[in-house]
Amino acid sequence: MRSSLLPFAFIMKLHFRKFGSGPVLMILHGLYGSSDNWITIARKLEDHYTVLLPDLRNHGASPHSESHTYEDMVGDLVQFFEDTGTKSAFLIGHSMGGKVAMRFAAEYPERVNRLMIVDIAPKNYLTEGKSLKHIRQHELILELLQNPDLSRFHSRIELDDFFSSKIMEETVRLFLLKNIHRTHDGIFEWKINASVLRDAFRPIVSETDLSWFEERIPITAYPVTFVRGLKSEYVGDNDWKDIQRIYPEAKLVDFEGAGHWLHAEQPSKLIATILEKELS
Repeated sequence: MRSSLLPFAFIMKLHFRKFGSGPVLMILHGLYGSSDNWITIARKLEDHYTVLLPDLRNHGASPHSESHTYEDMVGDLVQFFEDTGTKSAFLIGHSMGGKVAMRFAAEYPERVNRLMIVDIAPKNYLTEGKSLKHIRQHELILELLQNPDLSRFHSRIELDDFFSSKIMEETVRLFLLKNIHRTHDGIFEWKINASVLRDAFRPIVSETDLSWFEERIPITAYPVTFVRGLKSEYVGDNDWKDIQRIYPEAKLVDFEGAGHWLHAEQPSKLIATILEKELS
């Protein structure tokens, strides 16, 4: 089992994966994600960049803590820059990681030479109500995270069968299954800090909205690109108007036919977007 929780607001050393050489590109995963989700992308970029994939706190192989706030995660990222000797980076963030990236870049603009935000907006998603697909999906995931007794399952097939009774989308189920591993005793357990992430869900989806940026705008210190999947509800046209208030020079790239996990659905297009190349 994982060791005892670290103290409240403890700035921690993050587990990470490293690929390639050259200028630093750092990718921050989303809620319930990990560096594993971005390995395929990193390997396609390693001829152009030193790609760093940290696991954010309470995710992947990074330590667990009782606290999971954006302030915590930005602090961890400051420490991560120091630990890896990174002076500045091309920073990419997906979903929750996108909000971390936006906050970090706003507070430490000298550390960011380019910012890319993948399918998330600087908004309070709770004001949208529960009718939106992504809010309903999160509620289903949270329901699964409330089931602590993974020890009753004997195979990943059994786990997937149980998950499929709650979540229809196979990609989401596989994504969640990556967050489960066997202990030395052969018992399944969550790799993520499920109870803390459950409690942190509302602040995660509501904070880092337009009001947080009000005293910081306009932000023009680094190039900014927003990428959205047009089958996703996370970044709408009205959100783009607010984004332009914050980042008046930002670009928007739409992925036709892609949802929220567009890096898994259309990796070639995302790689081309990162490298600023046209798809052949």
